Amino acid sequence: MALDEKTNGGQKKNDEKNFSMQMSNYAEDSGAPYDPHEHRVVANPTTDRETLIHLLKGCLGTGILAMPNAFGNSGLALGTVATVLIGILCTYCLHVLVRSQYEMCKRLKVPILSYPESMKVALQHGPAAFRPFANISAPVVDFFLILYQLGICCVYIMFVAENIKEVTDQYWKPIDVRVHMLILLTPLVLICYIRNLKLLAPFSQLANIITFIGIAIILYYIFQDLPPISSARLVGTPQAFVLYIGTTLFALEAVGVVIALENNMKTPKSFGGWLGILNQGMAAITIMYIGVGFFGFIKYGSNAKGSVTLNLPQEQLLAQCVKIAFAIAIFISYALQAYVPIEIIWNTYLKAKLDQSNKKLLIEYVMRTVIVILTFCLAVAIPLLDLFISLFGALCLSALGIAFPGIIELCVAYSSNRLNFPLMLKDIVLIIVGILGLIIGTYCSLLEIVKKMGEGDSPLESTFQPNSTVSTPHL
Repeated sequence: MALDEKTNGGQKKNDEKNFSMQMSNYAEDSGAPYDPHEHRVVANPTTDRETLIHLLKGCLGTGILAMPNAFGNSGLALGTVATVLIGILCTYCLHVLVRSQYEMCKRLKVPILSYPESMKVALQHGPAAFRPFANISAPVVDFFLILYQLGICCVYIMFVAENIKEVTDQYWKPIDVRVHMLILLTPLVLICYIRNLKLLAPFSQLANIITFIGIAIILYYIFQDLPPISSARLVGTPQAFVLYIGTTLFALEAVGVVIALENNMKTPKSFGGWLGILNQGMAAITIMYIGVGFFGFIKYGSNAKGSVTLNLPQEQLLAQCVKIAFAIAIFISYALQAYVPIEIIWNTYLKAKLDQSNKKLLIEYVMRTVIVILTFCLAVAIPLLDLFISLFGALCLSALGIAFPGIIELCVAYSSNRLNFPLMLKDIVLIIVGILGLIIGTYCSLLEIVKKMGEGDSPLESTFQPNSTVSTPHL
């Protein structure tokens, strides 16, 4: 049975029986000469060059705009070193996940496994202590993926509204940023009604072009009258550094993008390796993140805001054009980010239950509307959304990007009888790092939220204050 049928809700007994038989033959098929890469059927596979470009576009989006603010929490020296280490850690964990998925696909003789499927299969054949958690593991992974994407959508609404407000306030009577969000609600619902992503492809390409041009103009402003390096703080406080980690993880980690790109490659063997597509892309992305964070923090210091676009001169036409351009790009990207939770919720949990319903299409559109309204309400109601984004980074990506790949690799190595002490120790360290990042990052973010709410900050005043930790994620 094809695993995507199971994911999409296929519940026929024969299919379940076939899937169970595949599971039972998991270890026996480990030596079979089956290459999942050769059995993938991809309608429009991407070349190595196209995959690299997509990787850059997928990771190098508005997250880079948050780096000066993130460096404000870490300090110049510590932020530089930590960004390198986080980049290496994220890249390594992505390699671990992709390798483990490939090995499981080879044994199951299936071309592709999704992230939730990979976790379930790995736990089913891992150490005995892990097996009881196999059945709930896929919904847990889905939960983190959905929460992460909804967090991105919340920030996108706030980002678009705030940048539009900064421009319109120069020409008309200022209105509350939440009114701008309300104006955006209907267009956001309509763009999320587009069910075919191909229709969004030209607009997505436009958004990417706008992003790269916008970043170039921002760098132009940053390097104008740049203060000396000695003017910047080198090390931040421990609690602020934890917030930096959440923000940087939220901006730099792109586990969903990476899996999708590797699955869609014409030559997926080129993805890994020392000089593979993943290493090339992540190295370039990390360097650019450090560059913008380093010089942006030198330029704006403690005044670096949640998005560096908000530090640009409000009265200058070029700066206004950059803000509007980014607002348009992020508005388009909202539909792409919302597509992930929509697909997970619809295909995995709702579609199969509504197969016989004549209102299936109507219910789908209602679900899409509810998801947009939910992210809108969160963006309007939560006065400290910047800290909630740091919370999402610590809570979701510490698990998805670090701990879960370690668990999967440990289980896969155990089932293939190649689990040795160094490998086990390494995976245990990854799991512990991920769990500590989740617990400590979540605690510090919640502590800061309580503190800020106790100070009585208004939603508008607190959302984009200097040294806030809002992370504006990748396109």
